[in-house]
Amino acid sequence: MMAWNLAGSTVSVVQADSIVNQDFRLWSPVYLTFPLSPSFIGYMEVSPRFGNDVSTLTQLVLRPAVGYKLTDQLSLWQGYAWYGNYQPRFTEENYVWQQLLYARKYPFVNVLIRPRLEERFIEHTDGVSVRSRTMLRGDFPLPDAPEWAIVVFDEFFVNVNSVENGPDSGFDENRFFLGMNRQFTEQFNMDFGYQMQAQNKRQPGLINQI
Repeated sequence: MMAWNLAGSTVSVVQADSIVNQDFRLWSPVYLTFPLSPSFIGYMEVSPRFGNDVSTLTQLVLRPAVGYKLTDQLSLWQGYAWYGNYQPRFTEENYVWQQLLYARKYPFVNVLIRPRLEERFIEHTDGVSVRSRTMLRGDFPLPDAPEWAIVVFDEFFVNVNSVENGPDSGFDENRFFLGMNRQFTEQFNMDFGYQMQAQNKRQPGLINQI
C-alpha cells in the first residue's frame, strides 16, 4: 500500500511573554507498505518537512522497517530512521526503533493502536536517548462515500532517560490530528488536515499548528 499524507501549518506559538512566531509549514510524507512473504511486510517512509512559509526544507525523515504478522490484526516491527535537520544548522539523528501495530476494522470505525520505542543517536549528544511514543487513531468512513473517512489521532511522546546535551526525561511532545482520508485505490490513499504539535524544548514550551 502506498499512502501520501499532506499537512499544512499556519502558526507557531512560543508561550513566553506573549511572543508569537507565525509560519506556514508543510509536511508531506509518503508511505509504502509491501509484502515480503506471507508473514513478513516491508515498509518505507520518506517525509520532507518544509518551513519558513514553505520556502525551506527544514527536516527530512527516512524510515525503513520490516514487520512480522502475528495475526491478521497484530504485527511486530523493527525499523531504522534517519533525521536530517537543516535549520538553523545541519544536524542529524539516527534511530533504531521497535513497535507493535494493532489495526482492526469495525462496522463504523477503523482502529489503529501503535506503541513504539526509539533508541536515538543524536549528533553532539552523549549517550543514547530512549523515547516511547503511543498513537491511537480512528478512521470513520462516510456512509454515503466510503472512499472518504474522517480521521482523528493523538500521539504522545515521552523521553525515558536524560542525555547530556540532549533531551531530558519526561514529556517530549504530543501530536493531535484532525482531518480526512481519501482512498483512491487499494494501494494509494491520502490524509490531509490539521495537526497541533506541542513540544517540550529546553526553551519555553512550543506549540506548532501544522
